[in-house]
Amino acid sequence: MKTVDELSVFFPAYNEEGNIASTVKKSLDVLSKLQLKNYEVLVIDDGSTDQTRKIVEEITAKDKHVRLITHTPNRGYGEAVKSGLYNARYPWIAFTDADGQFDFSEVTKLLEKADQAPVVIGYRMNRQDPWQRKLFGWGWTALTNTLLGIRVRDIDCAFKLIRKDVIENILSLQSTRGAMISPELIAKIRKKGYKVVEVGVSHYPRTAGKQTGSNLKVVFKSFIDLTKLWWQIK
Repeated sequence: MKTVDELSVFFPAYNEEGNIASTVKKSLDVLSKLQLKNYEVLVIDDGSTDQTRKIVEEITAKDKHVRLITHTPNRGYGEAVKSGLYNARYPWIAFTDADGQFDFSEVTKLLEKADQAPVVIGYRMNRQDPWQRKLFGWGWTALTNTLLGIRVRDIDCAFKLIRKDVIENILSLQSTRGAMISPELIAKIRKKGYKVVEVGVSHYPRTAGKQTGSNLKVVFKSFIDLTKLWWQIK
């Protein structure tokens, strides 16, 4: 963990009023105990129509470590991830989702691997999602591994640690939607020759809010976008 002494953390959020306060509080509690020289927590509010933005504004007024970045209107999960990656201030960047399905304290698992590689990505152990999402996730990972040659266990696991200079050195990210941002990110990282290591992380059922991205229209668009990405980087 000595490899990392300055860390930016961000959470993409869309209509997460039931989760965002506890997610941010938990991250601050964890970060305050890591003996970091500097840290920040960014919430990327992607055009929420509920109270997510107001809740985060109240937190930022009380804690200088927290920043809010807003999108209006909603731009998509991929755009939220890009905003977090490109607005992070510190040499290492960690991110996960704001819905509480990951235990942020397990960021230490990723930090412990930072001396082994500039990119550390999680894979979900005992994924707690409906069977349809798990089946699609397995198939999506297999397909992206085959087409893009990225060789990871869980392409869409939303728990990653990346050195900032990696983001600065790869080709700029273009994806706007959730299914494509992680395949594009890892494919471009691999193409530049950066080492990627993986670590298992816990996964929990969502307790509030609503999942998006699993309808057939979105799935079909994802396949089309994956084909375009394969053509671009091959």
